[in-house]
Amino acid sequence: MNPAQMAVVISICLFFGMVVCLDAGYRMGRYVAKKTENAHEGTSTIQAAVFALLGLLLGFTFANGISHLDQRRVLIIQESNAIGTAYLRLDLLPANQQPEMRHLFRQYLDARLGVYEKLPDLKAAGEELEHAAQLQQGIWSHAIAASSADPTQNVARLLLPALNDMIDVTTSRTIALHTHLPPLIFGLSISVALLSGLIAGYDMARRKSRSWFHGLLYAVVISITIFTVLDLDYPRFGLIRLTAADTALTQLRDSIR
Repeated sequence: MNPAQMAVVISICLFFGMVVCLDAGYRMGRYVAKKTENAHEGTSTIQAAVFALLGLLLGFTFANGISHLDQRRVLIIQESNAIGTAYLRLDLLPANQQPEMRHLFRQYLDARLGVYEKLPDLKAAGEELEHAAQLQQGIWSHAIAASSADPTQNVARLLLPALNDMIDVTTSRTIALHTHLPPLIFGLSISVALLSGLIAGYDMARRKSRSWFHGLLYAVVISITIFTVLDLDYPRFGLIRLTAADTALTQLRDSIR
């Protein structure tokens, strides 16, 4: 099951879980109200604390997802700029070595784009990542050989640092790809959401009849919010994508001849 499917399943399960908690809370509230007249006295403080905690957790997880999305977008632009700079500095190489290096750059960009195009197939993406690493090594080896034969040392002073930046950013992107919301925080958000449903149902027991409209609306809103948080955390799998940022690398690849 890929993360997009997992997000849908978790959201649906949360919706039905909250409906069950709302019903259980309502039944509990009605039962306690029959036993004692002050069943709902002193509960407002606990309700406020739980709902405040839920709002804080949802706000934190949502902000975390937005932050990770922006970070991934910035890294894509950084990689595009780094590859573009290194490619321009290939002009420092002897004319007879430039065609081969440009061909390697074209293959390298194809491999880098392929890593993320193959998702959610992690195995295929891993193979593309390994292929890109091999091309990195080939590009670096050619550059080192060229710098040894360069009496001006322009290759060593200008091209090698650019290649180093190009290689370094791939590590940052790989780490960002595997950086997600801690399971403990996500699990706590789900637990507090279910608890809030129980408390909301208990408080609804003050009415003579329950309001299914308000209860279902609350469950839908919380479930959609959790789904959005998960979708933000896995922008390569669900509705939220980084297609616009990837265009920078695609256009760079198309410009290499």
